[in-house]
Amino acid sequence: MEKIALAGLLPEEITEKLGLNQKFRGAQIFKWIGNGSTSFDSMTNLSLPLREELKKKALLRSSTVSKILKDPDGTIKLQITLSDGGAVETVLLTDKEGRKTACVSCQVGCAMRCAFCQTGQLGLSRNLTAGEIVEQFLFLEEQCGTLDNIVFMGMGEPMQNLSAIRKAIEVLTNKQGRALSARRITLSTSGIIKGIYDLADNGPNIRLAVSLTTADEELREQIMPVNKGNPLSELKKAIDYYAKKSGKRVTLEAALLKNKNTGKESADRMINFARGLDVNINLIPWNPVPGLNFEEPSANEVKTFVAMLENAGLNVTLRTRRGRKIGGACGQLGKTSQTEQE
Repeated sequence: MEKIALAGLLPEEITEKLGLNQKFRGAQIFKWIGNGSTSFDSMTNLSLPLREELKKKALLRSSTVSKILKDPDGTIKLQITLSDGGAVETVLLTDKEGRKTACVSCQVGCAMRCAFCQTGQLGLSRNLTAGEIVEQFLFLEEQCGTLDNIVFMGMGEPMQNLSAIRKAIEVLTNKQGRALSARRITLSTSGIIKGIYDLADNGPNIRLAVSLTTADEELREQIMPVNKGNPLSELKKAIDYYAKKSGKRVTLEAALLKNKNTGKESADRMINFARGLDVNINLIPWNPVPGLNFEEPSANEVKTFVAMLENAGLNVTLRTRRGRKIGGACGQLGKTSQTEQE
């Protein structure tokens, strides 16, 4: 009999799936999972016979951590092997104030094929389940202690697996379990307009980040194929709709590529795109990926681009690049099998 994976289930679902006679038992198990329990033996408010029965019927984690990589800057990357042999990576990011953020994956690979991203070169294998998403967060907390935030910004396009992400968020924010605040959750999309409207209308009410990279239609089509079906004019409307419907400022993200999207014309286009929107601009100089035909911008190139945006009155943040030595920086994730991980 295949064991039941519990990490992506709500209390009442645990009760039902395990055939428990007492509803409160499902809530007890759910709380233990949210608290990071890794064995049924640790669930001391359950009877010994029930714990033994649970060992036969269920799994607390369906995936396993196959490698832990640590960067001197404090970034930690976990390479996680899934039950079917596929693999994803999840990263712990720590900011200057010491806040800890889980950057989790939602797919094995990615279908978006952004030209500057390692994950985009892999193609899509499959969506992750809600449980596999929750497990990444739990694995990181096991390694690093209580986390402050979670961002759906790892491997994959969240809008293509929105149902599983919604369920994972429902599990992580449930007051009977981990009780993570929805205000601490961000979803990053490459710009799938339909998904932005769906999230705005149907929730959950979380923070949204859009990987814009450039507001040059022609260039964006070249390096981000998603733009062909999601043009900038319509994307801007969707972002405006989300900001107004959610009451939250949206983040526009841009990977800065040397001599590609850092000149005056690129700045003017981004300024024009952001005009009238309630947005922050989040810039990050491109992180090298072997085999990709891009270069890092110079410090002066970055400084000049930032100044042009700020002089136009935009709120701009230049992100510190972390995790580069372990392939854990933005755009560098992408192990797809245990063989590659070794």
